[in-house]
Amino acid sequence: MARTNRRLTRGSRYTKYDGGPDPLAAPVDLTEALDAIGHDVMAGYSPENAMREFFRRGGRDQAGLDDLARRVAERRRELTQKHNLDGTLQQIKELLDTAVLEERKQLARDALMDDGDRALAEIRLDSLPASPAAAVGELSDYPWQSTEARQKYEQIKDLLGRELLDQRFAGMKQALENASDDDRAAITEMLGDLNRLLDAHKRGDDTQQQFDDFMSKHGDFFPEGPENIDELLDALAARAAAAQRMRNSMTQEQRDELDALAQQAFGSPDLMEALSQLDGQLRDLRPGEDWGGSERMDGQEGLGLGDGTGVFQDIADLDELAEQLAQSQTGSQLDDLDLDKLSRQLGDTAAVDARTLQQLERALRDAGALKRGTDGTLTLTPKAMRQLGKALLRDVAEKMSGRRGNRDARQSGAAGERSGATREWAFGDTEPWDVTRTVTNAITRTAGERGLAASTRLPASVRIEIGDVEVQETEDRTQACVALLVDTSFSMAMDDRWVPMKRTALALHTLITSRFRGDDLQLIGFGRHAEVMDIEELIGLDAKWDKGTNLHHALLLANRHFRKHPNAQPVLLIVTDGEPTSHLEPGGDVYFSYPPDPITIAYAIRELDASMRLGAQTSFFRLGDDPGLARFIDSMARRVGGSVVAPEADDLGAAVVSSYLGSRGGAGSAGGGGASGGGSGGGGSDGFGGMFGRGWGRW
Repeated sequence: MARTNRRLTRGSRYTKYDGGPDPLAAPVDLTEALDAIGHDVMAGYSPENAMREFFRRGGRDQAGLDDLARRVAERRRELTQKHNLDGTLQQIKELLDTAVLEERKQLARDALMDDGDRALAEIRLDSLPASPAAAVGELSDYPWQSTEARQKYEQIKDLLGRELLDQRFAGMKQALENASDDDRAAITEMLGDLNRLLDAHKRGDDTQQQFDDFMSKHGDFFPEGPENIDELLDALAARAAAAQRMRNSMTQEQRDELDALAQQAFGSPDLMEALSQLDGQLRDLRPGEDWGGSERMDGQEGLGLGDGTGVFQDIADLDELAEQLAQSQTGSQLDDLDLDKLSRQLGDTAAVDARTLQQLERALRDAGALKRGTDGTLTLTPKAMRQLGKALLRDVAEKMSGRRGNRDARQSGAAGERSGATREWAFGDTEPWDVTRTVTNAITRTAGERGLAASTRLPASVRIEIGDVEVQETEDRTQACVALLVDTSFSMAMDDRWVPMKRTALALHTLITSRFRGDDLQLIGFGRHAEVMDIEELIGLDAKWDKGTNLHHALLLANRHFRKHPNAQPVLLIVTDGEPTSHLEPGGDVYFSYPPDPITIAYAIRELDASMRLGAQTSFFRLGDDPGLARFIDSMARRVGGSVVAPEADDLGAAVVSSYLGSRGGAGSAGGGGASGGGSGGGGSDGFGGMFGRGWGRW
């Protein structure tokens, strides 16, 4: 059996896979796409535009639509700048010059020729017009003395016929080289039958049988293999329209020359008459083709009529690809991309890049990450929000792993009685490892990786990976009531803190809803006024030019949340880059003043004191380097025994999550229970005196 397999292997032939998606290709990874889309959504893009923006940019190792569009534009520019349209006329002129030169040589060598006849022939050659078309016409009845000269002249008529046919039927120029009279007769017959078939189709009385009979007789002229009259028409009309655009791009002198020369094609005007009839039928049957376009072609490389028509077809394909890659039409999808054209124009690598983008788009929809509402708008699904939140938590975990005191902060989480059950470790878990289950998982995985034969003996050493770890389930003794207050004033967006703020909120929301389900999180955004938001609303929130930082209103909502959960540990987390500049009046109106009014500060302090009386453990997260803000936040923190963290915007998520983990068990805040990193307050009671009227603060 083994010998037979080897024989089969040696006799195997491998070809390019052409049966759909590559069965060996790795599945597309949505992590990067979701992260990029989520980042843009947080920055204010709609999910639809965020997805389109990701596809335009591409990923770290994935070309995007913009890169493909750039390559399409470069290819188009190369075609127009490389070529000119004089190719056929130049070939004809060279053949004509060679024919005349060889004839003059023969006249000079022919001693037997009558002097009068020689003189007459020389006069006729000397008086040839400068126009190649007119000269070819003048020589149509010339009695050639040189056999080589006659052959060159006949080549002119043969070249014209092949070029004219190649304009309508790709590859005809090469196929008819050295063609016989029978070959030319077959062409004439095919054109006649084709015009009769198209004429019947135009009248509406053609049948599939007529088409099948035509293809059975003349199918060799159509390597595309059309299966019906419409497919045949599409191919012919696209080629004929490209030929017309090439003609439109020529100068009037070039067009006149070619029109005059066309009558000499194959030595008979019948070909030109049949082709003119074909062009007219195609125009009538496919008026939507671009019959009127033109291009400026001013390169150095001359194009013949057939090759030039092919180039104009390439240009049309590139224009169509550019429109597809732009995705500018309503309802455009990446599945609209013509991968065959892309491969033909830019190569297989470009087609692979485009196919990967198509798979990403389908995967985003099929995986339930995006959904289209009744109004047609695209939105992130809760599943996508969870996936995005998990990715953000992984980033937070990496940042926290390098933070000083991280071990203490994690261990200060909720304690509990062991339930006897175990589960896979996830970020945020504070429960002890189940060593037996962890080592067993590692041994099982290692044995699977080493193979069945090796699994019968234990490995000398076991390497534990994060997926092997299981922790012991515990029943929480303490629940936390968490209020995350995030500044939504315009300065947060203006100073590039808008997205980090949203990422922080989503990371904390994901951690609590997945690992600390007994805790109750409320998200409160505060700008000119404050409001409770669900996570989807906060993530989709657009920045507004609205003056005001209403910490007073936000604290009112947070305290209401704490009072609803009297048996839970209140945790107050405040993210801001500015001092309070607005507060809520007793009647419900918003009062704004900049610099901050003392009454606004007093209202905020009153509600902060109320949070302290409710037992809230408070952490301030100060963004920015404003010294006035630093003094104010430090004073507020000292007043309530809270902590201050002044993270960079990119570290905000790790700082907030770390503070939450340290606060929820009642063990004190992660910052150590006092102001940190914020400097000292100013003079006066609680450090608030002497701070007004200095122009400090942000809106």
